Amino acid sequence: MNLLNIILLAIAVGVFLKLRSVLGRRTGHERPPYDPYSDNPATGPGSDKVVTLPKRAGAGAARDRVIDAAGDPFAAAVETRFRWRGVAEEGSPLAGTLDALANADRTFDTDSFLSGARTAYELIVTAFATGDRSTLKPLLSDDVYRSFDSAIAAREQKGLRIDQSFIGIDKAAISAGTLDGTRARLTVSFRSELTSCTKNSDGVVVEGDPVTVREVTDVWTFERDLRNRDPNWKLVATGAPA
Repeated sequence: MNLLNIILLAIAVGVFLKLRSVLGRRTGHERPPYDPYSDNPATGPGSDKVVTLPKRAGAGAARDRVIDAAGDPFAAAVETRFRWRGVAEEGSPLAGTLDALANADRTFDTDSFLSGARTAYELIVTAFATGDRSTLKPLLSDDVYRSFDSAIAAREQKGLRIDQSFIGIDKAAISAGTLDGTRARLTVSFRSELTSCTKNSDGVVVEGDPVTVREVTDVWTFERDLRNRDPNWKLVATGAPA
């Protein structure tokens, strides 16, 4: 063996010993590869996991149980299939009406409807107080508009005016609904806060209080013909809670 071969052999032996000291040797007690869906995940003090993942369940078991959204994704999806949660009770007549309405009008959703209803409520309350007929007319059905117009006219004849400050809506919730053919009606309960008083032509308060904030609850019904391309709902009835 010449000198060059001896040098190469010495280098190879040195590399082997270095790798062995770094990598170590198998002892038969190494941890097996981690399987997040294993039936027996390691959970003791020596475990590397920060969060224990849930076991997967069969489709039948997932359908039969209700769990939090942080659990099995499939079961959580089953739980959230009821689309009107927080708006109507599952299995209630209102939920049935909302289902039928959504099937008849694919663009319908309760968030958009309630947002529009809130806007309409403030506009109508404010316009009625100021006698703004041009704002009221497109928002009201013919019958309701005639009623509002008559009340405004009577106020004007007496030289009275309403001094009102609309503060805001605390709550707006759908309480009932019907679908008769293509004519949909939804009733909304509003709870709002405002200050309001009536003054005569001399500016003297004859009714109400311009300072005290009052809580007002109204029950209004809106209607829309689903065949109409106009997406806006009109106020067709007003009332107070039963």
